[in-house]
Amino acid sequence: MRRTEIYVGLNDAQSHEQIFKTEKYLSILKKVCYSYHVAFSVHTVDGGYFHEDGSFVEERTLALTLMDVPEETVKEIAKDLCVFFHQESVMVADAVSEVYFIKESL
Repeated sequence: MRRTEIYVGLNDAQSHEQIFKTEKYLSILKKVCYSYHVAFSVHTVDGGYFHEDGSFVEERTLALTLMDVPEETVKEIAKDLCVFFHQESVMVADAVSEVYFIKESL
């Protein structure tokens, strides 16, 4: 099964500051996934990275996980999130995963 993760930083591309509360960004992300009719999971991560000029930035990021979503749909979701969150870019990680479900009756 194909597992795709889309990482969307919350710092604004121009101001380099988080403009809205994390909950607002989560709400937008959920609406985007709903509009594409895809199941998802999301978690918030804190991290840092270096700009090309060498400056270090700490940033809160939303990590969206999609399972078995067509590549074109993933790209459209990533583009929407990039625009809606006013980002220079978003990162997409794609991998094949072995997935199985365990069911147990009570």
